Amino acid sequence: MTSVVKFTRETASMTDPRDYYARALAQTELIVATVRPGQLDDPTPCTEFSVRSLLSHIVGGINRTAIVGEGGDALAAPTRADDVSDDGWPAAYAAASKRATTAWVGDETLDAQVVVPWGTVPGRAALSGYVQEVLTHGWDLAAATGQETEGDPELAAWTLEISRRILPPERRGGPVPFGPVVAVAADAGPYAQLAAWLGRAPR
Repeated sequence: MTSVVKFTRETASMTDPRDYYARALAQTELIVATVRPGQLDDPTPCTEFSVRSLLSHIVGGINRTAIVGEGGDALAAPTRADDVSDDGWPAAYAAASKRATTAWVGDETLDAQVVVPWGTVPGRAALSGYVQEVLTHGWDLAAATGQETEGDPELAAWTLEISRRILPPERRGGPVPFGPVVAVAADAGPYAQLAAWLGRAPR
């Protein structure tokens, strides 16, 4: 039976999300590597993104995560990586992932106060949010390109607990870029549940 970490206010101060982030990066890297050139202009569950622009957003987000861990001003950095060639996404993703995991190696990064788009928070809270981002966009990319959307179940369950705590149903729209919670079958997999909680229609 899969163990689920209950991400409450109490455990938020103790949870180290670095292993979850590394696992989310590794899982999404496999999805990125499987994208075919002919799919780059296809739509995605994030209606504002094609596959190409979603890849750009994913790599840009990982670069921003690295800057946060390095102590820099991530809000001043681009949110996208639009200078990558169509055949360069796997290499660009791998380079961004290596930089991000290196940036968060030091234990001091977890308790440092950092500025991210959703506020000034401890590093561990920021990185937990970035687990949600890379894992969910990995789901978006898999759904858009016909790949398997259910991956590591423990990783999705952990992320879903975080998402339910930091993004309640009433906190949607306006500056919060998530749609209403979508209904999902009771026996849906953890990735389908996560996608539905974040406003995506499960595939």
